Amino acid sequence: MAVRVYELMIIVDRDVDDSANTAVLDRVGELVEAGGGTVATVDKWGRRRFAYPINHKDEGVYSVLEIVTEGPNLDDVDRYLRLADDVVRHKIFRLPDTEAARRGLIGGATPEPVSASAGVAASSRQASDQDEEGKD
Repeated sequence: MAVRVYELMIIVDRDVDDSANTAVLDRVGELVEAGGGTVATVDKWGRRRFAYPINHKDEGVYSVLEIVTEGPNLDDVDRYLRLADDVVRHKIFRLPDTEAARRGLIGGATPEPVSASAGVAASSRQASDQDEEGKD
């Protein structure tokens, strides 16, 4: 199975304290590592307003994790987050390989292709800029 990069957003209930939020993130990290993966980054966005009320609440505490692992290893994470009382919502999605490589999470980055017409336009702009500088 190939190693993939996933992004996981977790929204925790605004009424829980910071230690409960940290406990959720720590447990997710433990489950990922138990499955042979790693949590590359944890980005705590803090308290944000919902677009619409969820469970009669208007706010939640957002966190985004970048996870490098094999796909089936996230089944336990998904199950834990569905059952956790403090978690309002969560969403896991796979990053495209090009985006994961751009972020430096996996190797094998391939440069973005540049069309021939874009290269010609750029070189003609440089030539005209040099001509303008020579006239001054």
